[in-house]
Amino acid sequence: MKNKETSQRAFALDALRGYAIITMVLSATVAPEILPGWMYHTQTPPPTHIYNAALSGLTWVDLVFPFFLFAMGAAFPFSIGKKMERGESRFRMVWDAVLRGLQLTFFAIFIEHFYPYMLSSPQDPRAWGLAIVAFALLFPMFMRIPLKMPVWAHRVIKLSAYGLAFLLMITVQYAGGRTWSLDSSNIIILLLANMAVFGSIVYTLTKKNRWARIAVLFCLMAILLSSSVESSWAQALFNFTPFPWMYKFTYLKYLFIVIPGSFAGEYLLEWMNQRNTGGGIQFKNDRKLSGLLLVLTIILIVSNLYFLYCRLLVANLVVTALLLGIGYFLLHKEEGFNQQLWKNLFYAGAYLLFLGLCFESYEGGIKKDPPSYSYYFVTSGLAFMALLALNIICDFYGCVRSTKFLVMSGQNPMIAYVAGDLFIMPIAGLLGITPLLKYLSLNVGLGFLRGIILTAIAVLVTMFFTRIKWFWRT
Repeated sequence: MKNKETSQRAFALDALRGYAIITMVLSATVAPEILPGWMYHTQTPPPTHIYNAALSGLTWVDLVFPFFLFAMGAAFPFSIGKKMERGESRFRMVWDAVLRGLQLTFFAIFIEHFYPYMLSSPQDPRAWGLAIVAFALLFPMFMRIPLKMPVWAHRVIKLSAYGLAFLLMITVQYAGGRTWSLDSSNIIILLLANMAVFGSIVYTLTKKNRWARIAVLFCLMAILLSSSVESSWAQALFNFTPFPWMYKFTYLKYLFIVIPGSFAGEYLLEWMNQRNTGGGIQFKNDRKLSGLLLVLTIILIVSNLYFLYCRLLVANLVVTALLLGIGYFLLHKEEGFNQQLWKNLFYAGAYLLFLGLCFESYEGGIKKDPPSYSYYFVTSGLAFMALLALNIICDFYGCVRSTKFLVMSGQNPMIAYVAGDLFIMPIAGLLGITPLLKYLSLNVGLGFLRGIILTAIAVLVTMFFTRIKWFWRT
């Protein structure tokens, strides 16, 4: 059933972000050691999960982070575009990007210090209590207090929360006699902070020139490839960092995922404008085509995961080329605004996916860590396909209720990311429930059920705060 909200908002982007954050939580909560290798990162296989740089391949877990990065880039045309429409200067938008990056950096450092395992070993009520306090402090730091008060009062509350959080961080006792450190941070959030800054700046400066945006990526690739040359300026630039705890040039390589995401966001925004202003015409064969494309994109994602993980590279190339050819045949004669969006997303995704497969043998095969060029392009291509599929499900079919858990989680991803470690597990520890989790690690089925249960609770917590409009924003 279509929902009236679908005429006012595109939910596919929220759903993609929600899928990424939910699977991120799921991948961290399934039982370790006992599940098949494809349930973990390719390079940290069970049962030891020791990192092995020689391993190459792709699992669904390896798609989680790039999908979130892609969604971040796709949001730029909406957030930055609105600011430009209001007439804000580029200098102000660059400053906003830097400020957002600083806030995310603090978030990365703060949450890392208050994970219960950082506070005590074994974990105890003190650690669980401090984790819950940290979770509570994040609300005044990252949300607007829902009370009528002057702007300055909101700022005082926010700054006071930051000050209290910093004071708590530098005075608390940590496990093993460790002390607080700027170098101790959540690497996922730190990478997102860097992408929030540099991705936003690149988009702000190139919003009206897509070729310039692509040119930035070529220059970035040239510097990365040249950085291995001794005594070169590229190597000096690569190694330079005034604040190593916050920025390293190597983090910029994820722009290969974020920047393509900005193109997807532009395609989606153009489609929304046509749909909401009545400038687009929906054709009768849109529904038939949508079903074929939905099946096609899902098969593309699943087949690439299977063949790349199993290292059936020739088979993957042939199957992918065949599927992309079918997609081209279905879309080359677009007839309306829906088909134009699907064509744009599919063609961009097809190009990046095939480019990534051409890079597959380079750097020893597709790898997440250190990320290979194949990884950037393949995951970006699959993200385009995932956004296309979610656009059909959420926005074209209007399946809002059945995908609400994705959409609402995607609208509040910061809460979803930390709810498990800073709220749910500490509560379970205080209630004495944590030891029972060992019974959900006895076999494969129970091990996966463990992840489903913990992830579902995290999603419910996130949906609750989203429903009452308590959003964490930077």
